[in-house]
Amino acid sequence: MATFELYRRSTIGMCLTETLDEMVSNGTLSPELAIQVLVQFDKSMTEALESQVKSKVTIKGHLHTYRFCDNVWTFILQDATFKIEDASETVGRVKIVACDSKLLSQ
Repeated sequence: MATFELYRRSTIGMCLTETLDEMVSNGTLSPELAIQVLVQFDKSMTEALESQVKSKVTIKGHLHTYRFCDNVWTFILQDATFKIEDASETVGRVKIVACDSKLLSQ
């Protein structure tokens, strides 16, 4: 199964990467094993989001920038409102990166 490395830029992905870098620097972990951990993280995040997330969100905002490159859409919204069930949250600026899930099965 192929995966995207998008989730490495999430908060949890960056914390994992920093921790692995520290462990490699201290000699606790080999660089090869650190790479294997990151690859497994990518797979696990993809599988968890596909199988465990059932909620749908509505996003409305002002489209500031959009881009399509290498089958990846990037949207930057300003004053975006996220609505899920009875709750809503407004943020000043948000970046959304979307990839075609069909590319994962190739």
